[in-house]
Amino acid sequence: MTFPSPPSTLAYILKGYPRISETFISNEILLLERLGFRLRLFPMRRPRESFCHDSVKQIKAAVDYLPTELVGDMPKLIGPNIFCAAANPQKYRSALALAARRFRRTKKFATLKHLFQAGYLVQKHLSRDASVVQLHGHFAHSPTSVTMFAAHLADLPFSFTAHAKDIYTSHPDQLKEKIGKAEFVATCTLTNKHYLKNILESPVTPIHCVYHGIDLSLFNNTRLRLEPKPPYRLLTIARMTEKKGLPTVYRALKLLAERQVAFHHTLIGDGDDREQIIGLIDELQLKDCCSWIGTRTHGEVLEHFRKSDLFVLGCEIAKNGDRDGIPNVLVESLAMGVPVVSTNVSALPEILINEKTGLTVEPQDSHGFAQAINLLLTDAFLRKSLITAGQQFVRSHFDNEKQIALLAELFRSANPLLQPPVKRTA
Repeated sequence: MTFPSPPSTLAYILKGYPRISETFISNEILLLERLGFRLRLFPMRRPRESFCHDSVKQIKAAVDYLPTELVGDMPKLIGPNIFCAAANPQKYRSALALAARRFRRTKKFATLKHLFQAGYLVQKHLSRDASVVQLHGHFAHSPTSVTMFAAHLADLPFSFTAHAKDIYTSHPDQLKEKIGKAEFVATCTLTNKHYLKNILESPVTPIHCVYHGIDLSLFNNTRLRLEPKPPYRLLTIARMTEKKGLPTVYRALKLLAERQVAFHHTLIGDGDDREQIIGLIDELQLKDCCSWIGTRTHGEVLEHFRKSDLFVLGCEIAKNGDRDGIPNVLVESLAMGVPVVSTNVSALPEILINEKTGLTVEPQDSHGFAQAINLLLTDAFLRKSLITAGQQFVRSHFDNEKQIALLAELFRSANPLLQPPVKRTA
């Protein structure tokens, strides 16, 4: 008689879960499970939305939320940390020394919170689950801080995935320290990879580019709008934050309206800058041709893609250094055969090759943006060329099954205990 040996577990430490804007993470977890990985999830925050995508419902991994606030959750944090320190005083003292060194760099009390969250994680969960053989942080800032401290306290290896905001708004020395202690780092663009390598004096930790792929079977469109007619249907899907460059989009739309171009623009998403953006639409007298419909489900988003002639996004670098890598909505739009006008900031040219797979302009150039929009709506030959090339490029470079297979190989190469379970004979 044969039966499988118990699988080793990969633990993911997440900022929040599930999140509508982070479907790439839930898709990643689901695909890793299908590849034979056993996972446990430790989010630092509960979901902000009242609904989730279907992929989340298929995930089998157990989810245990960590206490979120240092002050409010101190009664939950303090006991496990006392027990954790008592179990291994030397380890805990060295973790405190690491936290003190990191605090001196930034003077942020979040460092203490991350240590306490790690102590809680180790004492309440990892000490009771011997199957966990590796930790992985998703986002290089706070989730990887907790991951690093927990790995130190539990004497486990760790790795992490770095994105964009978490890289460019992090203190370089803090980031360098995390990279140096990790088994490997994955990041979602070549631009990010080059930045991370450049901040290291002597890179010894492998840094890999693993793009955020999409499920190509979900993003297909049999109703391609190769020769659209006015009123044109324009779409933006974005969080309402500075780095998305929404004011540039609306100022470009104002220029088109002044030129008597008939269109209707729909914005899907929400965010901290909501009042500012809604106020700008009113100020520019665009309420009759622009609408904001808030956050929408995956099915509703797909339907908006199918009805749209063009996707527009004005990405820029925010004052605090925050920026996009490659927004997933750009990948989805190209896959759906909806051409894109955006900017050449950060890693966007890795997917939007100007005049080949999309059109790009300089950030904050509303005049150039308006011209690019008008060109892509009226030049049928260019439009068809970009749609064809864009779909082919996504199929070649952003198939999530291929990208997650690459990530799976990174995990298994770094930690042989994460090999698929083998059958043993009784």
